[in-house]
Amino acid sequence: MSTIAATADISPDCKIGQGTKVWHLAQIRESARVGKNCVIGRGAYIGPGAVLDDNCKVQNYALVYEPAVLEAGVFIGPAVVLTNDTFPRAVTPDGGLKTEDDWYKVGVTIRQGAAVGARAVCIAPVTIGAWATVAAGAVVTKDVPDFALVAGVPARRIGWVGKAGQPLQQDGQEWVCPQTGARYQEHAGELREA
Repeated sequence: MSTIAATADISPDCKIGQGTKVWHLAQIRESARVGKNCVIGRGAYIGPGAVLDDNCKVQNYALVYEPAVLEAGVFIGPAVVLTNDTFPRAVTPDGGLKTEDDWYKVGVTIRQGAAVGARAVCIAPVTIGAWATVAAGAVVTKDVPDFALVAGVPARRIGWVGKAGQPLQQDGQEWVCPQTGARYQEHAGELREA
């Protein structure tokens, strides 16, 4: 059974999995799909048709604009924005107010276990790789590899992280997680589990 705050704005056309918690003032729009055991924080927005797999956390006031896709175990920090308009304008070239038919939505895809820190902005279309970490306040303008740690404006890779989220330490030709001892190998700018 899900727990949904009475003050949340939930479309009757969305799907919410068992065990999910939706807090005060959150909005989940039509055709959105939220998996099992997710947490949707206070004031968070999940756009029409957005997809969140199981065990995702979307913190307070984050904006997940459609057609975003979050795989299992994704963390979205407070006030994160996942955009969906490559060339935003309020009006058409002739000055008329744009409608849904006047633009093409593009989405952000976030792979399994990745984390996006507070107030980061992901400019669609981009993909955040599995288990990657986007630092707080970063602006992501290009795809992020699996296990990458990115920071800055625009975001650049500053290191590697393991599944525990800890920055990896280099040990000869391998990278090691200080928390779990898991080992990784780097090849051509990509990291893989050893």
